[in-house]
Amino acid sequence: MPAPTDDTPAPWFAQQTGDSVARLMGQSMEALGVLWSVKQMSNGQYVYASPGLDRLFERSESSVVGSSDNELMRPDEAAAMRRVELQVMGQGHAQSNEHRIELSGRRRDFTLVRQALDERHLLTLWWDRSHERQRETQLQKALTQIEQHQGEMEVLRRQAQQGAGRDEATGLQQRRLFDEVLQREIDLSTREHREFSLVLIAIDGGAPNIQPAQREALGRLLRANTRAMDAACQIDDECFGVLLSGVGLATAHSRMEHLRRQCAQQIVAAEGRDLGLSVSMGVASFPHTASSQGELLQASEQALRQAQRRGCNQVALAAISLT
Repeated sequence: MPAPTDDTPAPWFAQQTGDSVARLMGQSMEALGVLWSVKQMSNGQYVYASPGLDRLFERSESSVVGSSDNELMRPDEAAAMRRVELQVMGQGHAQSNEHRIELSGRRRDFTLVRQALDERHLLTLWWDRSHERQRETQLQKALTQIEQHQGEMEVLRRQAQQGAGRDEATGLQQRRLFDEVLQREIDLSTREHREFSLVLIAIDGGAPNIQPAQREALGRLLRANTRAMDAACQIDDECFGVLLSGVGLATAHSRMEHLRRQCAQQIVAAEGRDLGLSVSMGVASFPHTASSQGELLQASEQALRQAQRRGCNQVALAAISLT
């Protein structure tokens, strides 16, 4: 059957396929969330529109068929539609575009896929993306609020750590307080004749290659693996110290070996790559490997250097003093 003349806004697609087939196809497409239309390009009028488009444009009494975009939309929206349609007709292949149309005072987002049917008619498939865009906006808003909340919590955490004498980045004690705790532990152990251990930990790779994310990760692990009576601090850019109250050399070695394995299994992400976390440790105890604060620090450092000389990523014990 021939197509209608350019001045006849008839239901063109229904004439070509039959009313029942046109209705069936329209219902099937709408069941998939797709509305569709056929437009006569010479006058810009719709010659076919699925029922959903009548509802979309609130045409309950009169069909979208026979109307143009200028009658259905704002002038700027109709102009944008016409501009893309002419491009598609000139190119001859399907094209997908995004359009925002105001309907009943509300902006709606659509994805339109257009394809020329012949030299005079254009098929358009309509997807309403408004709910998706709304969900995306709500999700983005929620994520922004979460990030703001996390930022506020981080500020409060750092302020609390400053007030408690803790390092901002690692959450560990500052060196000054650690030295005071170490001296008190020596005095207590001397009076009560009990031992404790001191561990020096170095992140493998050397200070110039150590990233802040690795220091923060080690700080978290130390906080998680020490008790309330223990103490941990960052001594310098490369080295951390841990005081294990009332813990002998053998038990300290076992606990630090467990911590070393945890470090080796850590994923420390920064700038899109895994930095890893390899550490070396030196363990000394009071009074079995040293009898003063200076000797204890020296013994722990010597054990640490021994672990590094052995190839890093291991725990070494200080030699027990026989005197």
